[in-house]
Amino acid sequence: MIIMAAALLILFGATVILQADLLPDKKFVLLPPVNFTIKITGLAQVLLRWEPDPHQEQRNVNLGYRVRINAPQEDDYETRDTESQCVTILHKGFSASVQTIFWNEHSLPASSWVSAEMKDPPGSPGTSIANLTCTTNTVENNYVHLRRYQVSLRCTWLVGQDAPEDTQYFLYYRYGSWTEECQEYNKDTLKRNTACWFPRTFINSKGRDRLVVHVNGSSRHAAIKPFDQLFDLHAIDRVNPPMNVTAEIEGTCLSIQWEKPVSAFPIHCFHYEVKIYNIRKDYVQIEKMMINSFISVIDDISKYSVQVRAAVGSLCREMGHWSEWSQPIYVGNDEPTSSLEWFIIALMAAICFVLLIFSFICRICHVWTKLFPPVPAPKSNIKDLFVSTNYEKAGSNETEIEDISYVEEAGFEILEDSVF
Repeated sequence: MIIMAAALLILFGATVILQADLLPDKKFVLLPPVNFTIKITGLAQVLLRWEPDPHQEQRNVNLGYRVRINAPQEDDYETRDTESQCVTILHKGFSASVQTIFWNEHSLPASSWVSAEMKDPPGSPGTSIANLTCTTNTVENNYVHLRRYQVSLRCTWLVGQDAPEDTQYFLYYRYGSWTEECQEYNKDTLKRNTACWFPRTFINSKGRDRLVVHVNGSSRHAAIKPFDQLFDLHAIDRVNPPMNVTAEIEGTCLSIQWEKPVSAFPIHCFHYEVKIYNIRKDYVQIEKMMINSFISVIDDISKYSVQVRAAVGSLCREMGHWSEWSQPIYVGNDEPTSSLEWFIIALMAAICFVLLIFSFICRICHVWTKLFPPVPAPKSNIKDLFVSTNYEKAGSNETEIEDISYVEEAGFEILEDSVF
């Protein structure tokens, strides 16, 4: 036991001594790299390259380099290589710095910085494009010998506020190592290019590389300043709506099914939203899910509108935008009344109400009596005959004379006086 403990102590001491020999002395000075250069290797792409100082003392230490991007956007990273590729916009110029560091001992002092700079390209201020926006969309390829899915690209922009009227713009995109110039442009009233369309591109919709778009221009009156912009595919991809949406009702059960959108992503990559609109109750229900079917309990006296939309989930890439809603599908028995029918019903109700109010007012104010007074009836010969007949019988029957006294005509009063 004592022998084993002694052996372990000897081994530990040897390890400490070896590590001490490998550690750099505090007087060990790191020299900055030499021949630091910046070279453009593609659209919005530069190659940084340098070499270690040939006078750098070697003591079996691991050296590395810290790279700092100063413009157009600040960035800082470390590498053990003597070159580094950087993707960034270049129309604002570019500058970077590099220094030598101890790779495993960051607490020890690094070398001084060495810098390089690339000026922004020439061009008159205010002549470059503005508000550049791009969208991608996946389409299914009908040609067997090509890839099953193709990605289209559409970009739009505004003309620079100080650009001459004869300015013409030209757009290029780069994805990975492939660069392509636009061939299909839309023009404004002055025939200047303001939009570009690529029906098919070499963009990989499942890729994670950034899309580079570069627009330059020409004019006889001024130098047109170029413009660069970088796009993340997930941020500009316009996902297609789900396909073959179906819906059916059995009793109080609404069953909805659909297929994944046209996309290179497999079915498990998609998230869905289902929108069910109850037309009779004017109520919207939205449900989120990760499968391509949904069942809901409903009432059987309403009509429903069903729509579905999709988005690529974070399982396959960074979450992007939702697709447009699919075309609505209508199910149910409640037939909505047309607007014309509603108008006729409302008009008839209003007319009936007005007539009722008018009749009530006429009854209260005796309007009909005032507008149409009763016409006096002409003197009837039949009444005269009736009076004369009663006159003849007056002497014989007193009761009949009393009956005559109830008649209020003037001629009848004269007849009564003559009898008595």
